[in-house]
Amino acid sequence: MLTLAPEQILLGQKAANKGEAIALLAGRLEAAGLVESGYLAGMQAREAQHATYLGNGIAIPHGTTDTRHLVRQTGVQVAQFPQGVEWDDGQLAYLVIAIAAKSDEHLGILRQLTHVLGDEAAALRLRDTTEVADIIAVLSGQGAAAEPQFQSLERFPVASLDELQLAAAARAKSAGWIDTDTLAALLGQTPLHLGQGLWLARTRAAQAGWLLATPEQPLHAGDEPVNGLLLLCANGAGHEVQLTRLAELAAAGRLAELASQGLALLQAEAQRTPAPEEAGEGHSATFTIVNPHGLHARPGAMLVKVAKEYGADIRVTNLDGSGEEVNAKSLMKVIGLGVKCGHRLAFRASGEDAEAALKGLGDAIAAGLGEGAQA
Repeated sequence: MLTLAPEQILLGQKAANKGEAIALLAGRLEAAGLVESGYLAGMQAREAQHATYLGNGIAIPHGTTDTRHLVRQTGVQVAQFPQGVEWDDGQLAYLVIAIAAKSDEHLGILRQLTHVLGDEAAALRLRDTTEVADIIAVLSGQGAAAEPQFQSLERFPVASLDELQLAAAARAKSAGWIDTDTLAALLGQTPLHLGQGLWLARTRAAQAGWLLATPEQPLHAGDEPVNGLLLLCANGAGHEVQLTRLAELAAAGRLAELASQGLALLQAEAQRTPAPEEAGEGHSATFTIVNPHGLHARPGAMLVKVAKEYGADIRVTNLDGSGEEVNAKSLMKVIGLGVKCGHRLAFRASGEDAEAALKGLGDAIAAGLGEGAQA
């Protein structure tokens, strides 16, 4: 877990360009005893190779592998630029996190930062706050949304869909997921019929969670059956994997299974990486990362750049990591996979140029993603 102290953070800074911002933070790294003199040149060389802008107003300048001998201790220094600093192709960086890493520790730092900063609301908070404590809280993950919880309300005695929604909302409130105002707002909404008698109600909440309520007796809402109601309490992006799998279950005509088997099916589907044959008309391929230091900012950005050259939808999974499948065109998602040298990346692509996309990605990975085949 990334830990920060107030003295590592500068608020309300101004810089005419990213070179000035990097020089400021390089000086901070040196003053803190994290690096030796000369590390700035490595940070500048890294930027010349590829800009270290991550997205959502965040940049992460760091040195090259050739300047790692100048790192005394792994650590970071942070500067906030409320007015923004132009970083890459017109992109503005509002928070700049300078990283000094002796070996591959920076991959863990990058992975943590990308998960924390994947939330646009958090990025705006980092840009606008005037409190150091806010920066520490967001970057350290304090108060971050927890993983979704799961609860069931089985065979509840109700006479209508509205009553079933009330029962589900009351259980969510009892569990501390939502407050009274949210409960009232939720009851003013009409659930969405997903098909096969399964309905979905959604609300923002203090705690992410999924709740499945089923009626004791068969019900109908108009001409449609009511076999179960899913209540999604959203907080951050923790629910997105389950939501994607829910859409896949709907497309496969398997919602009746979910209503009868319960949330265990949704949880199992969310944890499962689709097999290649399940990718429909798409294509799949697996490649091994040869970069000695894994997918840090530069090779990660190169992989994403190659993926963006194709119109196909491209998803990637680190088979030697968490198994989570992410969008291969999102730098933050790709770096968040925590890919190290020797890890296997499983790609699946769908679209007219899917086959060409996989070949292009395979060639780029074999060539070292901008660091040379023998990097």
